[in-house]
Amino acid sequence: MTPAEAEIQTSHSAPAPDAEAPAVLQVLPSLATGGVERGTIDIAAALTAAGWRAVVASAGGPMAHEVERAGGLHVTLPVDSKNPLVMRRNVKAIADTIRTHNISIVHARSRAPAWSARSAAQRCGVPFMTTFHGTYNFSNPAKKAYNAIMTKGERVIAISEFIGRHIEENYGTPREKIRVVPRGIDMDSFNPDAVSAERMIQLSQAWRLPDDAPVIMLPGRLTRWKGQSVLIEAARRLARPDVRVLLVGDDQGRTAYRDELESQIARIGAEGIIHLTGPCRDMAAAYMLADVVVSASTDPEAFGRVAAEAHAMGRPVIASDHGGARETVIAGETGWLVPPGDADALARALRTALTMTNDERDTVARRAVAHVRENFTKQQMCAATLAVYDELLPQR
Repeated sequence: MTPAEAEIQTSHSAPAPDAEAPAVLQVLPSLATGGVERGTIDIAAALTAAGWRAVVASAGGPMAHEVERAGGLHVTLPVDSKNPLVMRRNVKAIADTIRTHNISIVHARSRAPAWSARSAAQRCGVPFMTTFHGTYNFSNPAKKAYNAIMTKGERVIAISEFIGRHIEENYGTPREKIRVVPRGIDMDSFNPDAVSAERMIQLSQAWRLPDDAPVIMLPGRLTRWKGQSVLIEAARRLARPDVRVLLVGDDQGRTAYRDELESQIARIGAEGIIHLTGPCRDMAAAYMLADVVVSASTDPEAFGRVAAEAHAMGRPVIASDHGGARETVIAGETGWLVPPGDADALARALRTALTMTNDERDTVARRAVAHVRENFTKQQMCAATLAVYDELLPQR
């Protein structure tokens, strides 16, 4: 598929960029809802604001129009496919896109498209870089070899110090190639002062929260490693019938796991206390309803967006003591870190969080917001990423 054959979407809401300006092609599987997708659009907007040209190649999705609104150009290609024949055809399609739009740097954000994007970049003689977004499963040599494409960039962005060490220790990537650029939180959206009472009331009514009930919230898709079952057991040990525990997230078709959680809740007689809310479209308002936010992941989080978002809203966080959570949560200052999978330790931390005085809560809130503003804003992420692009630009 060539760019002429591909569906190409351009922006009509922003001035046309200078055709001679440097251009970055970001490649990812699709533009469905998610952190990788949001980061891609944020970078596209930052590029155009800086006078660069932003091009995004993906299989499309509901967020594709946001590339246009950011002043970028979207090229629809089947880069979500893991079919070897399609991946081979994608090499030519991406190479055609590089030549047509005079691309300066190719930036791959996922494994399957990275294989095609790297070959296309090599064919066209342009720098190739990646963002390593997770630990990825490398339980056997074949999977590790598949993952390794994400270490083959001239620069490799790691989304946390934890991921930077993971890349270096498990893939032998030289440290000098790695640039740690944490995920960025939109401090305009995740701003306590920007959430109206009406938004909070609407959500509270939808979730049927009693007035003045302490709220424990675990945001995250319903998948086993996110630790919902650990929180359910911790709630049983907490033995606070006045609290409400909200498991906020979509099952994404994992109905068996959802049924398992509902059975666990029923077994302990907590149907009136613990609720699976389904997905939420207004997480800023959701965080405002929470007295404490929990990230009980049993596997390490690559970064810990939930903790960073909750901290931006001034909420204390209890997180599992591994992975990126050790960077997003400052134990004893902005929240607590507990051993992964330890329901008893989680219950003790919940008890401490729920018995804080107002002054203690205010202190934690100030520290939490300051921590995010100093380290994890969208503006910092964009500036650091553009600095990596600047490193590669003279190499053309």
